[in-house]
Amino acid sequence: MRSLRLVGLILVLCCALPVSADILKVTIDGVIHPIAEEVVDRAIKEAEAHGDNALLIVLRTPGGLETSMRKMIEKIVASKVPVIVYVSPGGSRAASAGFFLLVSADVAAMAPGTNTGAAHPVVIGQEKVDEIMNAKMTNDSAAFMRSIVAKRGRNVELAEKAVRDSVSFTEQEALDQNLIDVVAKDEADLLAQLEGRSITRFNGETQLLKLAGQKVREREMTLRQRVMNWMMDPNIAFLLLSLGALALWAEFNNPGAILPGVIGLILILLAVFALNLLPTRFAALTLIVIAFVLFALEAKFTSYGVLGAGGVVCMALGAVLLVDGPIPEMRVQWLTALAVSVPFGVIAVFLMTIALRAMRSKVVTGGQGLVGEIGVAKTPLVPEGKIFVHGEIWNAIAAAPVAVGDEVRVDELDGFTLKVSKLAGKQPAQVS
Repeated sequence: MRSLRLVGLILVLCCALPVSADILKVTIDGVIHPIAEEVVDRAIKEAEAHGDNALLIVLRTPGGLETSMRKMIEKIVASKVPVIVYVSPGGSRAASAGFFLLVSADVAAMAPGTNTGAAHPVVIGQEKVDEIMNAKMTNDSAAFMRSIVAKRGRNVELAEKAVRDSVSFTEQEALDQNLIDVVAKDEADLLAQLEGRSITRFNGETQLLKLAGQKVREREMTLRQRVMNWMMDPNIAFLLLSLGALALWAEFNNPGAILPGVIGLILILLAVFALNLLPTRFAALTLIVIAFVLFALEAKFTSYGVLGAGGVVCMALGAVLLVDGPIPEMRVQWLTALAVSVPFGVIAVFLMTIALRAMRSKVVTGGQGLVGEIGVAKTPLVPEGKIFVHGEIWNAIAAAPVAVGDEVRVDELDGFTLKVSKLAGKQPAQVS
């Protein structure tokens, strides 16, 4: 009993000891979308649960989805742990949605040779927007920007100009005009400059940063997040969709192969899952379906490549229109569309041609292979008897009497009996 009490006391004391606080680090490298949102959300929760002194988000992005960006900002401003957004290394940028994320942080920092800004909203699904709708969108984004920047004590007028006029800034311009707090050459320099700095949190509370000597603990993406982040590239999603469709096409042309069908189904499901998270124009799938129809018609009819070329054009257009992202990085590129559509069209037409030829070809095996063959009567057919055909003796029945040695043609197979007809003008053949 004394031993159990001693063990319990030790456990209580261990639990009561303070956990050494760290600085949690995550990297957002790429487009802002639901996976990036999930990474930030889980990082904030982990930092809060661990009692970390700060969360460092290393950011490099061309922009992304406004919906994901707003949700990320909601989590950043509500974080119990100070959030530092650092655009790094040199040559990186935090454009469009990235600019919103940068200025929403408790500490906004950039490395030398980086840039930010160009945050004018872009409409998804329309190439041209009427003036009233454009004004509504711009005013809404500008108001959102003002609400964030004002709370952080930064240059509201200049931040709003980045939204309305798509103005961009170098790291030094952003620092000189009070858009960011620090320009640091690396993470060590950043933490050294922030040591002992007093910041005002989004809720108005003042907090002193104690970051010197703290261990930086990096949180890597999980395997699922890495796979999903890879699939969220529209070019990859389109490629998965195309390969999946081609595998299913092969399965339909070779029923029972099983493996192509399983692989095709998996690839298509992965593509649909990714496209469901992206700003997808599912109407563009109609063009891809039409492409399949044209490929099939090219294999069936002689069009001298016109139908096949039309299928390639439809598939390429469907690919380009499939994902309508606010930035070029969130759209299927023309090079990808053509690189996939042209070979796909050639392979699809080839497979369909083989399938149609197989369907049209005469059966040459089994009983059906005897239809049309020429045989010799071994016994009189009046109307039943036996004939020699294809190296075998068969029971046969003829509509008109047939003498021994007469040649007959097999017209039909009825069970194990052949229906035959006498060849006109044929003389009796010598049989053994």
